[in-house]
Amino acid sequence: MKILALDTSTNAATAAILEDGIIIGEYSCNKGKTHSQRLMPMIQSLLDAVGSSALDMDAFAASIGPGSFTGLRIGVTTVKAMAFAAQKPVISVYTLDALAYNLAASKAIICPVIDARNDQVFTAVYKFSGDRLERLTDYLGIHINELADILEAMEGDVIFPGDAAFMHEAFFRERLGKRASAAPSNTALARASSVALLAKQAFEEGLYENCYDMKPFYLRKSQAEREKGQ
Repeated sequence: MKILALDTSTNAATAAILEDGIIIGEYSCNKGKTHSQRLMPMIQSLLDAVGSSALDMDAFAASIGPGSFTGLRIGVTTVKAMAFAAQKPVISVYTLDALAYNLAASKAIICPVIDARNDQVFTAVYKFSGDRLERLTDYLGIHINELADILEAMEGDVIFPGDAAFMHEAFFRERLGKRASAAPSNTALARASSVALLAKQAFEEGLYENCYDMKPFYLRKSQAEREKGQ
């Protein structure tokens, strides 16, 4: 089985191909939100590198959010278009789940944090139970003070992947002390390989859909929508 997976939910644009449970290729670029320019050339280069075409895929997966509104639309639309052309199913993977999965088998509490501006983050709290990722909270869009309150009530070390991890590292160290640490840079950012591996699990459990049903998961309204509603 082959799955092409994308993640464009944050500054990093990343694409990966999984074949029979093995990641056979992954491309990433973390240089500004220029996904509309870079994503399709990245996908084509990846397909060329592994000697495949989009029509060879058995399914397509995308990180659906939360994250950048524009980035999510680009990634989801691209996957839907490829799946439609190939007449194959799509698999939706939550961005926070994929970020947490970057730290597979960690014994620490895993708390991915995506910048939502004004000291707000998109987040959830996880632990691994064996090789399965267990989510301990809802998906949240909250102030970092509220997140620290949640984590202070838990026991154990906390590791923070995500684009807001380094941004708020000093704050979380102040609140949580030595319990807190930012994930190493090779696991801190979005990885399409993690999306692909979670997509494989979902596919095997029958959790896939047709391309018309895939939608971004924004978690909350955009700033423009919130201002319009005031």
